[in-house]
Amino acid sequence: MSLDRIDEGGTSRSAAYREVGELLGISAETLRRWVDRAVGDGRPRQDSNEAPGEELARLRRENAQPKRANEILKTASAFFAQAEPDRKLGQ
Repeated sequence: MSLDRIDEGGTSRSAAYREVGELLGISAETLRRWVDRAVGDGRPRQDSNEAPGEELARLRRENAQPKRANEILKTASAFFAQAEPDRKLGQ
């Protein structure tokens, strides 16, 4: 709502936050913080101890682990399927 007022033009950010904050019954500063948190302001989050590059590297490592596990399971499944071709499932 406040972003819509800003996009319409003719209204500064602070005026838009003040106007919409009054409609919602909250302070303009509270509304600004909520919008910054929801939209992001391009700065690293203060509640994060990791730099964005470190976080990306960690997430990539975490993502690689299930991929390796799936490859191992596929290989084991193929091995066991080939080892007992006459065995029927469920017996």
